[in-house]
Amino acid sequence: MEDYLDPINSVNMPELTDSGVALELLLSLKTGVRTLSISLTETASPVPQKLLRTQLDVMIDLYFETSELMMKKQWLKPYDLHQQKELDIKSAQNAIDIAKLDLFPENMNRKGLFPTPPKD
Repeated sequence: MEDYLDPINSVNMPELTDSGVALELLLSLKTGVRTLSISLTETASPVPQKLLRTQLDVMIDLYFETSELMMKKQWLKPYDLHQQKELDIKSAQNAIDIAKLDLFPENMNRKGLFPTPPKD
């Protein structure tokens, strides 16, 4: 990525962002399921147990909906480890590329890159 401020380099960024957010949601849901399961086994009263069981069911359903969406969008390939490894390597390379960006370049002039030039 040569110039991240150039609008042409933002092509495919929304999809990369969406896949990252979806993966974070999936991992958070997995942690939530684990935490709710532990809480459910530690609770003795029937009312909180019922509440926790309902929340656990909702969280499991959301986990499966999110994973199905990710598989449909080709962001997650749990049944093909080789392709999943390739996706992970690509994601890691993107993270490395972003970390190498010069966030404060000397030349910040973007005149001529946008459809309507700025007023002088």
